[in-house]
Amino acid sequence: MLEIRDLHVKFHTRGREAVAGVSLTIRDGEIVGLVGESGSGKSVTAMSVAGLLPRRQCQYSGEIWLDGTELLHADRSVLRKVQGRELGVVFQEPMSAMDPLMTVGRQVEEVLCLHTDLDRAARRALALEAMAAVELPDVEALYEKYPHELSGGMLQRAMIAAAIVIRPKLLLLDEPTTALDVTIQAQILALLKRLNRESGISMLFISHNLAVVRKLCGRVAVMQRGLLVEEGNTDQVFFHPQHPYTRRLIAAIPTRKRKEDTP
Repeated sequence: MLEIRDLHVKFHTRGREAVAGVSLTIRDGEIVGLVGESGSGKSVTAMSVAGLLPRRQCQYSGEIWLDGTELLHADRSVLRKVQGRELGVVFQEPMSAMDPLMTVGRQVEEVLCLHTDLDRAARRALALEAMAAVELPDVEALYEKYPHELSGGMLQRAMIAAAIVIRPKLLLLDEPTTALDVTIQAQILALLKRLNRESGISMLFISHNLAVVRKLCGRVAVMQRGLLVEEGNTDQVFFHPQHPYTRRLIAAIPTRKRKEDTP
């Protein structure tokens, strides 16, 4: 499915590599978490996979393969064919990622305009189907609404609908629940689990929150200062961490006792 081989990325304005030799594989139907604090390199890794790396601003090497297509060095024309069709992306801030002047429904079906020859009625039908699949209510009405008319949780569901409407092989989620309250966050995680179970979409879930990753992912990789310092089954990493940095991340997870002890 996805194979990252010895990925290096160094921006011209920085003294050290943002990503320093990362190798990671995601198999068909697998959900893998990539965790680390801000500046660890996880978002740059995600940008590299998504074909969004600003190539003129950095030096990069290695390989990124998605189902037989190499992405890191691919022409923009190749990337445009992959983006949306084979690879869907969900960002952290849906309000800033969505066009405020376009209705939600038209944005959900936009990828169908780019990658299919379907007529408008067929595109609308698939968009409504995707919106219903992510458990948005009254999708016929929501189709005609604008982003500012939806709550943050509903917008994030609409973003997921736009990412899955064409049934990509891989869903890349970059901190998709960080801006949401705990209740909505839990709903989005349950939705992602269901989509993975029912459709078999592979997922790379980027987060700084190991507790969230544990709820969703079967395997987790931990990044620190551009390096992949630990990788394994999520429960194994969570209960038997091998690297000191992973232990610190786990120790920072709020527990009921810690909350009770906090003045």
